[in-house]
Amino acid sequence: MTKRATAPAAEPVAEGEIRASDADRDRIADILREAVAEGRLTAEEHSDRIDGVYRAKTLGELEPFVRDLPTGAPQAPAPAPAHAAPGGVPAPAVNLVAVFSASVRRGRWRVGGRTNAFACFGSVEIDLTEAVFEQQQIVVNATSVFGSVEVRVPENVTLRGSGTGVFGSAEIDTQESTEPGAPVVVVTGWAVFGSIEARPKRGKRLRDLHARLRGNSHERVDGSPRKHLGH
Repeated sequence: MTKRATAPAAEPVAEGEIRASDADRDRIADILREAVAEGRLTAEEHSDRIDGVYRAKTLGELEPFVRDLPTGAPQAPAPAPAHAAPGGVPAPAVNLVAVFSASVRRGRWRVGGRTNAFACFGSVEIDLTEAVFEQQQIVVNATSVFGSVEVRVPENVTLRGSGTGVFGSAEIDTQESTEPGAPVVVVTGWAVFGSIEARPKRGKRLRDLHARLRGNSHERVDGSPRKHLGH
């Protein structure tokens, strides 16, 4: 009886040599976005690292980009938002999608911790000048493919971020607010044959920032104080 030859056992692949998936790259990109929102990375450092993340081919190549950042260590409970929705439920993430169309969010609306914008042969406009900021840090993740994403913020919030343009442009006019407790808006993303633009909307200031964060302003729309009747 002829004995069948067996193939030699394959050597196990080291964890760092496993090919990275799109989900792996997105996970690392999320960690970097949180790091720039918390001030652990500058906008320039974030831009340099995010470029490398999307070029990485293995898990081992991804690890160095977050080696000096808190990724898996137990985290302290997140502080409560400055103002929560009725019932204590924070505003959910907002997804704005424009495919051969336009998507606009403006006026008085509740801004949660994350807003995702995707424009493909279309345009997305995000106007935060009259929005209710329910958290201290707001992240806008923008992707533009043959389209445009435009973000407008009040003059005296902190605006940070960075973007990458591939035959496109990503322009974020960063600024640091001098107002104590001002919200921080971080804009990041990719523009492929498209554009991402984020800047303050001149003439649109937060008239009473702390009241806005509490969702309880005592001023009129024109900025003058309300008159109170005597007792």
